[in-house]
Amino acid sequence: MPTKNFHNRVVVIGAGFSGLSCSCHLAKMGYSVTLIEKNDQAGGRARAYSDKGFTWDMGPSWYWMPDVFEKFFGTFDKQVSDYYQLDRLDPSYRIKFKNDTIDIPASMTELEELFEQIEPGSSKKLQSFLKQAKYKYDVGVKKLVYKPSRSLLEFVDIKLLLGLIKMDVFTSIAKHVRKHFKDERLIQLMEFPILFLGATAENTPALYSLMNYADLSLGTWYPKGGMKSVVNGMETLAKELGIDIKLGEEVSNFSFSGNKVVSVNTSNERYECDMVVAGADYHHVDQHLLPESFQNYSKKYWDSRVLAPSSLLFYIGVDKKLPNLEHHTLFFDEDFKQHASEIYDNPQWPSKPLLYVSATSKTDETAPKGKENLVVLIPVAPDIEDKEEIREKYFDIIMDKLEAFTGEDIRNHILTKRSYAHREFLADYHSFKGNAYGLANTLLQTAILKPSLKNKKLKNLYYTGQLTVPGPGVPPSLISGEVVAKEIAKDFPIFKD
Repeated sequence: MPTKNFHNRVVVIGAGFSGLSCSCHLAKMGYSVTLIEKNDQAGGRARAYSDKGFTWDMGPSWYWMPDVFEKFFGTFDKQVSDYYQLDRLDPSYRIKFKNDTIDIPASMTELEELFEQIEPGSSKKLQSFLKQAKYKYDVGVKKLVYKPSRSLLEFVDIKLLLGLIKMDVFTSIAKHVRKHFKDERLIQLMEFPILFLGATAENTPALYSLMNYADLSLGTWYPKGGMKSVVNGMETLAKELGIDIKLGEEVSNFSFSGNKVVSVNTSNERYECDMVVAGADYHHVDQHLLPESFQNYSKKYWDSRVLAPSSLLFYIGVDKKLPNLEHHTLFFDEDFKQHASEIYDNPQWPSKPLLYVSATSKTDETAPKGKENLVVLIPVAPDIEDKEEIREKYFDIIMDKLEAFTGEDIRNHILTKRSYAHREFLADYHSFKGNAYGLANTLLQTAILKPSLKNKKLKNLYYTGQLTVPGPGVPPSLISGEVVAKEIAKDFPIFKD
């Protein structure tokens, strides 16, 4: 039980979305918060990179679930518009299939017309699919995602248990999609968000059709200036709340007294604390910063986890405009199942990769006038060999595809190019096995079956971010920070004189 001489100093490790979110919620509750970040800018995977007048979002580039961002800022009596300008993209994105290209319109009426053109009768099925997906989104996000998952008793709720049946938890998204649609292009469109959840569609619960509602109904948005604008907004809010942010400091170890962490130590400083929130890579903290006696899980446990993909990324600056590309363009011109299998079932570099291209310069001034900034991403298996010659092989595949698609010579017009994959994920984020997206959202890694947000052996150490509840993605990370802050407030309430 808390005592009256309890202090309120919290050290949060990692200034990614979850760390920033947790820090802000704690500061609002009255805790004294120090936020320590290893890298020289906040944002974690959502850092920005600039070179020769070009700016790229290094990680997340899809702004989905705008309601989660609104809820976050609303908690502090702020609005999204206080910190950044948000615009809905139309088309939301472009998909290049093997034999044709389609744009996904923002308008639901136009989307239904598109489905009808591709597969007669499918517009009504889309309405039914999205109605079910909305239910899953409303119940899943409100009733499941905000739960700390520390006890099964949290889920003893008749409405929730009945809801779980309606939410198709025990049916795969692959079966669910195929009940509604037959055309392979529509199936790929509906399964595409699953690629980043960390399992094949056959192994992902149909609960996650809520992602289709987020995509097709709530829309794809863009924060002017890129995702770093969201980070900058949260960092500004954090400073307004009095949070002390320390950049360029890496945590090396902890000091303990009994079953409590009493300080977080970097090469520069010793930060005394009453509670700690680890928003850094959970595996790194658990296996490398803690002595074995305080580790939550064994090496065997971690090695048995199913991880979401890693990524091979290229940040490219081109000295001319490129036709046919949209702000977001997906290349589904190869076998979707084969690529997914080479990530999840038989991990290897993909033989015929699908890829994603972001060109924010189509919407924003993120490249010099008349030029184009590209981020090209290939989802790949974590924990595979990452060598320069392998990266270059895939760069050539990418260039062949992009030059054919745009009808332009791109290779000879590149002003700047940088690659990023497993080695950098490990070096920059201590990312477990070089993953990019955390743990796979399989049924056996959902809710209470994820790594716990609370250390079982240390009274005052908590975890937030993509390797714990609720899971990978920017909105879940925002929610993760809030959930942990509320758990700390329950476990260690501030006593006011």
